[in-house]
Amino acid sequence: MIVKFVAYLIAYAVYPFSYLIIRKRMRYAFGSFKGSFNDNAKYLFIYASEHCPDREVAWLSDNGETVAYVRSLGFKAYKVTTFRGAWYALTSKYWFFNAYTSDIMFCLSGGAVCCNLWHGVGIKRIEYNITSGELARRYQKKDLLDVFFHPQVFRKPDYVLSSTPFQTIFFSTSFRVKPSACLELGYPRNEILLCSDDARMMFVKKYSNRTVIDLMERIKTAQRVYIYMPTWRDSQLTLFTQGMDLDRLNDVLRKHGDLLLLKPHANVQIDGSADVGWSNIVMIEGGVDVYPLLPYTDVLITDYSSILYDYILMPGKGVLLYLYDYADYVAMRDFFFPYDENVVGSRVYDFDSLVDAVDNHKVGVDEGERLRLVEKFWGETARYNSSQKIMDFFKDKS
Repeated sequence: MIVKFVAYLIAYAVYPFSYLIIRKRMRYAFGSFKGSFNDNAKYLFIYASEHCPDREVAWLSDNGETVAYVRSLGFKAYKVTTFRGAWYALTSKYWFFNAYTSDIMFCLSGGAVCCNLWHGVGIKRIEYNITSGELARRYQKKDLLDVFFHPQVFRKPDYVLSSTPFQTIFFSTSFRVKPSACLELGYPRNEILLCSDDARMMFVKKYSNRTVIDLMERIKTAQRVYIYMPTWRDSQLTLFTQGMDLDRLNDVLRKHGDLLLLKPHANVQIDGSADVGWSNIVMIEGGVDVYPLLPYTDVLITDYSSILYDYILMPGKGVLLYLYDYADYVAMRDFFFPYDENVVGSRVYDFDSLVDAVDNHKVGVDEGERLRLVEKFWGETARYNSSQKIMDFFKDKS
């Protein structure tokens, strides 16, 4: 704790000086949470690297393996804790990240124009709209230790990526920014869901790691593919399948020749002991980018996660809403918009019902409701090249 405290004191000392550096208006810095290479920032960065030769772009991370991987793809990347990486962060006019300025390095962000790409449209309360549960203390009471150790949370972004006026209401109040600061341009990560199969496979071959490629081969062997992607819960730091009899579920999947992919939230830590070698269930590490895989799955199993709204962009898919802890979750986090009015899919409230739904393929989605929600959450942006729209917006600002 003492070492951490001293490190933060040093960061606070550095922060004011970051406002004094002259930043280059055509230099862009990108980063993601926990030093990873994923989500909206990843897809926007790849687009900018390939299609914006008039701008200097680089990926910044405190993870050396991530930096090496991004460089292996032929892109510019720096470890932000080195002099060269820190200097790039300090001299970049625009920062693009998936959660907070700590995705790059908070103490170097003074004077940068910060664009929070976030990681999901949705309905559950986030940030300053959280009024219950553990995080409410941070945002509503501003506990001194929380403020000291999470300064990035309280630095307002200059822009937040949005999709429709409906979601702009959500984001502007969540981040306490003006509605005009919410850019209704859609999500770069969703372009891989909606492009042609040829374009998607070309992207996978160029930019996906061995894990994703191997999973694609495994998917081809299944009759039907399910993917379980639950939302983040504070109670599930190390595992997210408590209360599930995976042996029993595996038997049902094997009977039909189906496959289940288990994909935890990025905050969940999964070790090797979590995968006991099921024949028809595959555990995927939290940091793996599954977006190139989603078009080749048939059914999403989720709960309150914003992945639902990305997934329903693709017609013909099934959805199972596994709501085993609905009452507890509402007490812990609650929703900004009414849940029942803003979801689609078959609902199950216990594990027995989940198994029955998989066994009998009760995964229907009402097409009219799907289209209604797509329009509500995505509107015209569902048809955008979001990466191009975002880059065009910031070029005009330069």
